[in-house]
Amino acid sequence: MSKLNEAKVIPRYMLVSVLMTLVSCCVLGKAFYIMTAEKDYWAEAAKQSARDSVKLEATRGNILSCDGRLMATTMPQYKIFMDFETLRSNPTDTAFADSLDAICQGLNEIFPEKPAEEFKAELKKGYAKRSRVWPVWKKRVDYDTWMEVSQLPVFRRGANKSGIHADKFTYRQHPFGSLAGRTIGDLYKEQYGGRVPRCGLEMAFDSVLRGKEGIGHSMMVRSKFLTITDVPPENGSDVVTTIDVNMQDLAERSVVDELKLIGGKVGVAIVMEVATGDIKAMVNMQHCDDGEYREIANHAVSDLLEPGSVFKTASIMAALDDGYVDTTYMVETGGGVWNMYGRDMKDHNWSRGGYGTLMLPWTLKYSSNIGVSRIIDKFYHDQPEKFVQKIHSFGLATDYKVPIPGYVPGIIRMPKKNKRGQYTNWSKTALPWMSIGYETQIPPLQTVTFYNAIANGGKLVRPRLVKAIMRDGEVVQEFPVQVVKEQIAKPQTIEWIQRILREVVSEGLGKKAGSDKFEVAGKTGTAQMSKGALGYKAGGTNYLLSFAGYFPADNPRYSCIVCIQKEGLPASGGGMSGVVFHNIAEGIMSQILKVSMEDARDSSSVLLPRVKEGDLHAADFVLHDLGFDLINGWKGYFKCGDPVWGAVDDSTTRNRLTLVKGSVVGQAYVPDVCGMGARDAVYLMESRGIKARINGRGVVVSQSLAPGTRIRSGMSCNLALQA
Repeated sequence: MSKLNEAKVIPRYMLVSVLMTLVSCCVLGKAFYIMTAEKDYWAEAAKQSARDSVKLEATRGNILSCDGRLMATTMPQYKIFMDFETLRSNPTDTAFADSLDAICQGLNEIFPEKPAEEFKAELKKGYAKRSRVWPVWKKRVDYDTWMEVSQLPVFRRGANKSGIHADKFTYRQHPFGSLAGRTIGDLYKEQYGGRVPRCGLEMAFDSVLRGKEGIGHSMMVRSKFLTITDVPPENGSDVVTTIDVNMQDLAERSVVDELKLIGGKVGVAIVMEVATGDIKAMVNMQHCDDGEYREIANHAVSDLLEPGSVFKTASIMAALDDGYVDTTYMVETGGGVWNMYGRDMKDHNWSRGGYGTLMLPWTLKYSSNIGVSRIIDKFYHDQPEKFVQKIHSFGLATDYKVPIPGYVPGIIRMPKKNKRGQYTNWSKTALPWMSIGYETQIPPLQTVTFYNAIANGGKLVRPRLVKAIMRDGEVVQEFPVQVVKEQIAKPQTIEWIQRILREVVSEGLGKKAGSDKFEVAGKTGTAQMSKGALGYKAGGTNYLLSFAGYFPADNPRYSCIVCIQKEGLPASGGGMSGVVFHNIAEGIMSQILKVSMEDARDSSSVLLPRVKEGDLHAADFVLHDLGFDLINGWKGYFKCGDPVWGAVDDSTTRNRLTLVKGSVVGQAYVPDVCGMGARDAVYLMESRGIKARINGRGVVVSQSLAPGTRIRSGMSCNLALQA
């Protein structure tokens, strides 16, 4: 480099160096000033723009049926808002104003309850107020609806440019509606943020389901708080129950149908698998002030009631097992009234002259109070504690620790003596009346477990409501079948009782519980219900009507108990609860013994599927995938993300299907449920706020509200079903 160039360049480098040094000094000086003089100010500003220890909610685990179907799950909901301040931050952007009509038309198609003009007026109002949280729709919506809204014109540009945003919430959804509602349980919706359980398995397994909250902190970024995760939340585990959805649905409908027919107040049904003790269905229906039947309390596990004549089976089994009698033993019942220690014992036919002399099996077949009580009193009067101990050995007062809130074991009073050898809590009439189901308090679950042991050849199995705990599809805890007692009575005793219970149904008072398709065994029960200090008859007599048994009797698979509480006569355990038992038993057996469709239909016939009204795109895809011939494959299009509503017609052309576009029926309109089963129809109606009342069995053939009618608050719809 020449000396001339050096003379020019070096001063320039020096100037740049000086400037850089000065800038660096300024930066360092300002930093030092902020760190010292302005320290308190910026520390306070940092506190205001950050939030420490923000709790991160864990996703609650699912509750599943025995075959893995969702019975309770956590779903997201969204509250949609507009941030008009963000939208107006760029005054030259006129996209919102230019697209307002299209936006409002799209909102109307997504939310047809509200006209496009109203949406337009409200959005203009929010725009004028420069609101940052202006509600687009006042109700919470699901994820799909939020996605549809976010794809409308302008909104699809994203929150930072369009101002559209949503707050996320979670709620507990029950895909099968109120099915097994009290058993599955629920969460408080309005209180405690909707995260606190109120009953059922939701409460019993809350620690498993809720998971562990995470920890994070929030930082303000571009005028909005952004949550940063420090410790991630641990989602809850899934609870796998023993409930069978189909059996539960069948049992609920059978109980409610009979309650409506006879005007019953409470109806309980439990279905248990004989070999495992698995509770396949548990129904707890109660009459409400509005005339409907709902699950209000878990009567099946918590009602401590005198069981009545279903207890007689245990009494006769005790006498047989202790060797005091056999099946040829004869007992005199007289004319239907027998005085026992100053108190009259009556048979149900006392006004018609009674039964006279009965052989032991007929005391159960005819449910003779006198016959059973005289046998027990004769052999246990001087040793009542032996009888009570024997009853305890059958498991009727065993605490099975069933994991559901409200569960209580049976209470069977044990006789006690003082130092002088006198009974202090026992009277001469206590034993006779206990032998026929009074003087005890036994919930239905305890009784059906006893009958399940009889069906199981004497093996007493603990009732099981939960099979396993799962996490990420893997079993982390299993609840195996537990045998409480290998043999509750001698094999010969069990064989005798099994034969007698079959004859109760085939020859005795339990005929209405039977079936001409398979053999049923069981025992009827009709008991007056005590009103505490008021006695049994004050203000009208209340009855507990029961039938407990199992089926098929020759190879027992399921045991079942049905209990109905009703006021006044007529009252018959066999004629009322027995009918419900019959319907449940036949329904379950029909589900088990399904005939193959290929064997059932003619080889030359074409099996066309029944397709419900809905999205034609989805129907078209599924039918084509299954290989069905469609006359007109749908060529419609999605408008603003909405599916094309319509139906599939199989009546116009033999063995071919036609897609027919229908009017869009949104959430604000009565749906068409004709052709649906009871569960689907009720769920669809009640999901739109319509009370559904069912009459009959089978599929819906008519509905009292015309499809497409705009829904109003308090609407109810009668659904006629036909098999």
